Amino acid sequence: MPSVRAASVEAESLAVVGRFAGLARGAGLLVISVFGVLATPAGALPLAFGLLALALLAAAVEVYASRTGRGRRAAFVLALVRAAAIGATQVATAPEPGELNQWALNVLTITAITLQWEWPPRVTVPAVACLLVVQLLPLTPEDGVGVVLRVLIESVLARLAFLLLLRSTRQVDRLRERRIRLEREEFLAVERRRQEREYLAVLHDTASATFLMVAQRGETADPAKVAEYARRDLRILTGETGHDSMVELESSLRGVLEQSPVRVDARWSPVPLLPASVALALVRAVREALVNVERHAGVTEAVLTVEDGVRVTVRDTGRGFDPAEVQPHRRGIRGSLVERMAAVGGRATVTSAPGAGTTVELVWPDD
Repeated sequence: MPSVRAASVEAESLAVVGRFAGLARGAGLLVISVFGVLATPAGALPLAFGLLALALLAAAVEVYASRTGRGRRAAFVLALVRAAAIGATQVATAPEPGELNQWALNVLTITAITLQWEWPPRVTVPAVACLLVVQLLPLTPEDGVGVVLRVLIESVLARLAFLLLLRSTRQVDRLRERRIRLEREEFLAVERRRQEREYLAVLHDTASATFLMVAQRGETADPAKVAEYARRDLRILTGETGHDSMVELESSLRGVLEQSPVRVDARWSPVPLLPASVALALVRAVREALVNVERHAGVTEAVLTVEDGVRVTVRDTGRGFDPAEVQPHRRGIRGSLVERMAAVGGRATVTSAPGAGTTVELVWPDD
């Protein structure tokens, strides 16, 4: 039966995005910080190197958290501390006095964007608001308006992109669940049809065989035998003893021999009662083997041997064939014999060669 539930695409996507956000922020801001140090005036280089060391520490924790899933809160705190520290000292590290410090602005925007992919709004909104306050304190009103608009727009767009991804993955999950449900329903429908076919096959191979025997023999039929066959048929058809109801193989096969298209020399050895499904598979396989003798062997008789074990053999001395040359679309051997026996834990082998006849061997169980 198809699996009822597969791994959630939404959960997998969130995990990937979370890992990517931390890695991207840590690596990206470390590179930006290196260029920020290079653009820092000589008098502020000690401060810039201190900020670079903080950026390196934060990046290391973010990479660790992304790879292991541990330390996410520490990475979050260090990300805020890094952005706040660089923003608070932006005037000192600015390349030119009065110039907007791009190092601080880029750290702020990248931090605000990537936090949207890792944390819910109840966390990111106050966090970004605090960073904006720190960033705006040393700026003029004109520069402050531009910074606020940029951060707000980029944060909203990042959140919308995240929500769009979330919606898409949820849709994929719904479609996957629907497909699994349809597969399960199809499987159950196929199973019901298989059981119906098995029931009809049992009906054909038991009750109809008994009816045919009575019709052919008429008044010469042994009433005791007919009653025995009828009781057996009733047990099988009503499932009186369940799926593992035990039946007699010989009586089941004799019904097939009554309808055989060729004469059959039957040689019996005592065989214990078999599960109805196994007996059914053997009966149908023998019937198919006898039909193949009549259609392809070019002879009018075959030998049926039933041995303890259980081993049933159908032999003919007809024209034979090369099994390797049988076309794939002809499923008589594979579908009616090999797969049927395999389905009940048995084995079917067909041995033949041109001019050497054919032997069909049915064995249960397949040891």
